[in-house]
Amino acid sequence: MSSISIIGLGNAARALAARALVGGNAVEIIGRDPAKANELAAALGGATVGTAPAGDIVVLAVPYAGAAAVVREHGDALRGKIIVDITNPVAPDLQGFLVPDDSSGAQEIAKAAPDDAHVVKAFNTVFSHVLAAGPAEYRPLDVFIAGDDAQAKARVSAFVESLGLRPWDTGELFMARALENVGLLELGLMNHSVKHTNFSLGITLLD
Repeated sequence: MSSISIIGLGNAARALAARALVGGNAVEIIGRDPAKANELAAALGGATVGTAPAGDIVVLAVPYAGAAAVVREHGDALRGKIIVDITNPVAPDLQGFLVPDDSSGAQEIAKAAPDDAHVVKAFNTVFSHVLAAGPAEYRPLDVFIAGDDAQAKARVSAFVESLGLRPWDTGELFMARALENVGLLELGLMNHSVKHTNFSLGITLLD
């Protein structure tokens, strides 16, 4: 069991919190609107509401545009913690990213985090409603992760497994840019061929 603080009150926060509770994790909800945070915690059942992250793993379930500011706001409360970045820093016109060409959203968030915090990219390639539904029989739901600290990735992988999902380590944090490109790819599929978001991308192991 992990102790999880989820910062955010949207669909992704709700989906992650619900699956985390089912997986036996302790879940804390943090949001700018205390009334909405309490409402979400009550709807989930079993979650608590906080103002500063108390969990060992802190999930940033906020839009990328405000993620670094949220990290700076919580500052010292994030020291020594694992910060899971689930954002996709995609430009509104879907023609690129809101980060420098040689960086990623996760790397920019890491710059705003305390030196002893460990940023791990994860969950950005899974639509929130797909995450909420979970894996179907014979179709595992894959979560790709990237990060510089092996122990932090192992902790996040264990958390992913507690949700009934399958973690795949893709390498160091610079690989977050590749994962964010996968997020953009999914939006391209949604707009040009699949025409909906009821799908996921994953790994098929061949014999």
